[in-house]
Amino acid sequence: MGFFDKIKAGLTKTRDALSSTLGGVFTGFSEIDDDFYDELEECLILADLGVETSGKAVERLRKAVREQHLKTTEEAKDALKDILVDMLNVGDTQLNLSTHPSVILVIGVNGVGKTTTIGKIAKQQVDQGKKVLLVAGDTFRAAAADQLEIWADRSGAAIVRQHEGADPASVVYDGIQSAKAKDVDVIIIDTAGRLHNKANLMNELNKISRIVNRELPEAAKEVLLVLDGTTGQNGLIQAKQFKEIAGVTAIALTKLDGTAKGGIVVAVADALQIPVKFVGVGEQADDLMPFEAQGFVDALF
Repeated sequence: MGFFDKIKAGLTKTRDALSSTLGGVFTGFSEIDDDFYDELEECLILADLGVETSGKAVERLRKAVREQHLKTTEEAKDALKDILVDMLNVGDTQLNLSTHPSVILVIGVNGVGKTTTIGKIAKQQVDQGKKVLLVAGDTFRAAAADQLEIWADRSGAAIVRQHEGADPASVVYDGIQSAKAKDVDVIIIDTAGRLHNKANLMNELNKISRIVNRELPEAAKEVLLVLDGTTGQNGLIQAKQFKEIAGVTAIALTKLDGTAKGGIVVAVADALQIPVKFVGVGEQADDLMPFEAQGFVDALF
């Protein structure tokens, strides 16, 4: 199953919700007038594009209709699809793993599917013939390292962990030394999802980043933020906070098969100007898929 088919299957709830609302806008209006635009904007907001992104998309559609002399709502629909694809194209959607080793620092609040996402990425990289090391930097949550170890076994990756409550920065330091000794290709670092306040979280992530930069100054680094697609606009608020704290370079949106509001993908990419690099539409390792804007928008409609 290719990206389009899998996304189409995974976005069934979203598509059903959109076809009953968005579909009604395009079939229910015979001409493109202010009522059409108002209705369309409301539908996009309901699909979780958010007020700002929806407003922007509709403004751009108005401009396209004027400039391209579009007459039918079907033409307007095609123009809207192009606009949404453009809004999603905010950077390279491939992970930058160009150095040996490369580092992926994975961040996000507890419960979004962070450990599972790490496991799935590890499996994909191992399947491509790469040596992968997982670093259990979330030492605050009971069983976080145990979960990661299960994924290490499943995926064929190595793991470095310490006891619960250990200093995350020291685990990361050990992990990097181990990666150097074992000639690892990709280091994936799990981090704590929620410390007691924002300052703690910032200090912890800064400490980890400093160690990575000091020990591997030449390495390609991705800071991958994992967001739960079902949380909608709350996910966007989390993303803005993490962007401030950690300099996010990539986003993975999980559990999109469980939501009727897949528009959050567009909202996140547009609001943060950070590329969505993975979308999760199921439990299997290959259900975490490298993101394609055109395939995603085609599947939505």
